[in-house]
Amino acid sequence: MRVPPVLSVHRHDTDNRASITLTGEINLNSAPLVHASLERCLHDGIRAIDIDVTAVTFCDHNSLNGFLYALMHTAAAGGSLQLHHPSPALERLVALTGYGSLFLALPDAHAGYRTPPQPLLPPPAAQWLAPTLPVLPGGVL
Repeated sequence: MRVPPVLSVHRHDTDNRASITLTGEINLNSAPLVHASLERCLHDGIRAIDIDVTAVTFCDHNSLNGFLYALMHTAAAGGSLQLHHPSPALERLVALTGYGSLFLALPDAHAGYRTPPQPLLPPPAAQWLAPTLPVLPGGVL
């Protein structure tokens, strides 16, 4: 029998800012732990939450929903929540959903500054239109 991967949550507070480090997989089973940790920050008066996801090995769309839920509640309380050092897969998941604002550009030890991912935009409307066809004499194609 396979043992499910464990998620660990480490929190360090400085004044009204919390730094949370997540390690392991964030999935349907472990997402409630992340949610409870973020809710606890708000309950404790924390208004700036920085989440280091460097060591997160898996994060699905349900987990992303949890981060967005926490982001909305933190913003409603006058605070901020940002994910730091995402994996390329998590970065792409966030970019595809258009929530690139979850990320803060931070120096990467190996690559310098990383810019936040931009949401993928559809091509301009003109590219979706059928090309115009020449009109033949007599108006018949």
